[in-house]
Parts: sequence; C-alpha cells; structure tokens
Amino acid sequence: MRHFRLLLFLLPVLAYPATSKYVVLEFEGAIGPVADRYISNGIDKAQKLDADFILLKLDTPGGLDESMRGIIKKIMASEIPVVGYVYPIGGRAASAGVFIMLSAHVAAMAPGTNMGAAHPVAMGGQQPDSVMMGKIENDAVAFIRSIAEERGRDPDWAERAVRESISASANQALELGLIDYVASSPEELLEKLDGHKVKMPKGEVVFQTSGAEEIEIGLRWYERLLQVLANPNLIYILLMIGIYGVIAWVQNPGSIFPGVIGVICLIFAFYGLQVLPINYAGLALIAVALILFILEVKITSYGMLTLGGIVSLVLGTLIMFQATPKAFGISWPVIITVMVVVIALFVLIIWLAVRTHVRKPTTGGKGMIGLVGEARSDLDPEGSVYVRGEYWIGVAVDPSIQIKNGDKIKVVAMDGMTLKVEKAP
Repeated sequence: MRHFRLLLFLLPVLAYPATSKYVVLEFEGAIGPVADRYISNGIDKAQKLDADFILLKLDTPGGLDESMRGIIKKIMASEIPVVGYVYPIGGRAASAGVFIMLSAHVAAMAPGTNMGAAHPVAMGGQQPDSVMMGKIENDAVAFIRSIAEERGRDPDWAERAVRESISASANQALELGLIDYVASSPEELLEKLDGHKVKMPKGEVVFQTSGAEEIEIGLRWYERLLQVLANPNLIYILLMIGIYGVIAWVQNPGSIFPGVIGVICLIFAFYGLQVLPINYAGLALIAVALILFILEVKITSYGMLTLGGIVSLVLGTLIMFQATPKAFGISWPVIITVMVVVIALFVLIIWLAVRTHVRKPTTGGKGMIGLVGEARSDLDPEGSVYVRGEYWIGVAVDPSIQIKNGDKIKVVAMDGMTLKVEKAP
C-alpha cells in the first residue's frame, strides 16, 4: 500500500518531465577576437548551465580567419547542439559566416537572408602572387569541405562558395540541403525544431522545444566596449586626438586638459588595437611621428621635423592596418580628413614659428634700432634726444652732419643707455 501511494505521488513528475532550456547567443558585426571570445565563452557557459542546446543568431559580413577557426573549433567540440540561425530578415552570413553556419549542428535562415561569398580576401587589400593565393584558397577549400562533410551538407557547393564566391538565398540553401529550416522568427524556428534529432558524440539528441526556457547571454560591458573600439576608423581618430593632446600639453605644460584628454584617447586606442591584427611597423612609424612633432615644439628646425613627422604619419597610417581584411580597414575619407587636419595644423605651427623668428624685436636694445625720434638739443656730437616717449643721451654717428635741436633723428645702435643716432631722411 505504501509503495502504491509513492507511485501515485511520482506519477505527475513522470508524466510531466522537467522543462528543457536553451541558451541564446546573438552576434552582429565582423567576426573578430570579440566574436570569438563571446561565442566561445557562451558555449562554455551553456554547458555549465546544462542547457539542452544553443541558438546562435548570426549576422556578419565575414572577418578574420583566426577568429573564425576559433569559433568553429568550439562549435565542433561542443557537448550540446548548436543551432546556427542567420537572423534578422535582411541579415547575412558571408565569408567567415558561411564556415560558421556550415559547422553548426542545425542550420536555419530567416527569409530575405543569404549566405556565401567565402572567397578568401588578401590582407590589407593587397593581392599576393598566384602561388600564395592558390595556397590560401586551397587551404580554405579543404577546411570548408571537411566541415560540410562532417555535418552532412553539400561539400561541392561549399567549395564553390570559396572558389567562385557564389551565394545562396534562404530558400535556395534549403533546397540545396545547406540548411535544415527557413523560419521567419526564433519562435517559428523553435516550433520546427521540436522533435528534431541530432547525432552527438555522446549519442542522439532529440530537441524538445515546446515550452523551453530561454536563457539569453549577451555581450558583457567590456566586450561591447571592445566591439566598439575594434573599429580602425575610431582607433585612428583616437590616436590622432591623443597625439594632438600630448603635443599641446608638451607645448604648454600648464594646460592640463589637453594632456588628460590625449592620454585617455591613447589608452582607449591601444586598448582597441589589442583586438586587431595590426602591422607594428606602421604603429612604430606613428610613434616616430609623435616624437618628431614634439621635438618641433622644442627645437627650431624651420619645419624639417614636422615634414618628417608628416611623412612618418602618412606611411604609418597606410601600413598599420595592412594585416586586416577589408571589414577592419580604415576608410579613405577618414584618412584624407585626418591628414588634411594634421598638415594644416602643423603648417600653422611652422608659420607662427617662422614669423616669430623673423619679426622685428619690440623690446630691449634691438627694439630701439630703427625708431625715429627728435633732437631736443644740438648734438655736437652728443646731446639730448626724445625717442618713444623718453629722453635719452644721443650721440651722432657722423659728426660731420650737424643735428640741431628739433631735427628728426633715427636710432642706428644702442650702447648701454646711450643711443647712436643719425639724421633722419
């Protein structure tokens, strides 16, 4: 009787199993170190939470090969299924995004999305020689074919996506067997996933999405900051503001505000540079430009140091981001605008410096030379003169020319408190 009562008590529990739960990861933007860190940490956290599956919403134009491979390794090694979903409508999974989508255990796309165009792009926009490009292309083809074969998707289409940069819409991808579902919303996708079976290393997994609990893992604050700062245009602008701020502070040590702003901008710029593969020779040239600009403030070079600084800055700008693909490049309008501002600023500094050095002194003994005054007594050869509102002892430099009281005189030299004068024309 006691066992019968216990069975009656357990029947509701057996009839209504625990609700399944899934983790939602959502990333929009270029695939880089931030995406790698976010998705990899998200998969680890989902496994710790004992989630049943992961829904990865993706909208990307592509990105860095190293970051893409890090994400794919994590997905392939995941103990729970990863559902790749190109979302929202109008989104895409291009270039690196195709590799990630094909590596997912289940793939889906929203209507109006596309994936493809996975041909490798040379870093910095420079086209390597045919031999090197062939090696890069063959490596990418072998990688994407192995992923497609592992997931039971069309490896020939995957190869064409790399070699010919072909792309497929959501419906085309479904017809070609590249994806499992087309769903307009995450809710619709969950309905279609219910009962779907996936083979995992530990055995077959059946999706139970009806009434499943959603756990959303978003980007953490520092990951969002890194994502914002992982923009070469912003990094470059921060670098320039930092350089200007430091130069202004060196030129006027009492001006605290430019120095503080400059240092803060430089810190943020270097913080952003840590997530991008940059050419350190370019960064070194920009550092040299900063040193030359500071020396121009301290040393009179009549523009030679500034000219060298501008050349270093231009060359450093052009090669600093050569190690990044187009998605992480600096736009030419930004480069041209910054260069124009830099050149205009330092041309102004040079002009002011030159004007200061060639301008006639207005104080001291040199400032008296050339001034016109009036003799207040006969100079024979010494007498009293009135110059610039003051009385001075004046000595005629040429005694043969008589200077009488009331004559206009011109200062030609100064010896102590005595002015050497001549009769003004």
